[in-house]
Amino acid sequence: MKYFIGNWKMFGVPKSINILKSINSFNLFDKNRNKYQIVITPPYTLIHFFAKYFKKKLIKIGSQNCFYKEKYSSNTSAISPYMIKKVGAKFTLVGHSDNRAEGDTDKMLKEKVKHALKHNLKVVFCIGENKKQKKNNSTNRVLKNQLIKVLEKKFNKNNIIIAYEPIWSIGTGKIPNEQDLSNTVFFIKKILKQIFNNKSPAVLYGGSVDENNIQMLKQLREIDGFLIGGASKSPKKFIDIIKNYYK
Repeated sequence: MKYFIGNWKMFGVPKSINILKSINSFNLFDKNRNKYQIVITPPYTLIHFFAKYFKKKLIKIGSQNCFYKEKYSSNTSAISPYMIKKVGAKFTLVGHSDNRAEGDTDKMLKEKVKHALKHNLKVVFCIGENKKQKKNNSTNRVLKNQLIKVLEKKFNKNNIIIAYEPIWSIGTGKIPNEQDLSNTVFFIKKILKQIFNNKSPAVLYGGSVDENNIQMLKQLREIDGFLIGGASKSPKKFIDIIKNYYK
């Protein structure tokens, strides 16, 4: 099963559901629809509305983040995995570089993953190196630390997906070359097998994925899907990514 996960970031109002309706219409009649799962992560404000509408449809709705405490707390504006699950989300992103930059520590991320899994959310755990780390040839060290400091053997690996998103690639139109990306995903799966006893969760690629570079990315069979940013806000671009992947 491949994943096409759209991260809307700070985008969308109720009428933006028309974007998902277009994607769902395509999905209904796509002969390859049983080969992949579409997930959209809108802002918190839209999760309940979207999840209710798509409850019995093929598109799944997720959250872009969650808080690191259980159920309820006195933290203003915080939203727990429990609350997200209760409004219909099936997935949640954790560890996106935006949130790491805002102060998410490994300790906080571990708590987020733990509580999200407890409430049966599928966790899309984001990792990635910045431009300086890449230039210093520190990519593998950075990724290994991000994985081993948060994930534990006791976590349900069946509900964990890893999204490799090089920070230097997000929104730039630049992506790693084919060999570098292949080597990096292979390394990530190697570390995951060490954590989870020779079983690796799915590993996605994210970072400037579009309808054009998907032609190159689809050659890398070790990649289990994609975390898609800007292109997921356009039904045509998102659909073209899927179409071009299965050409």
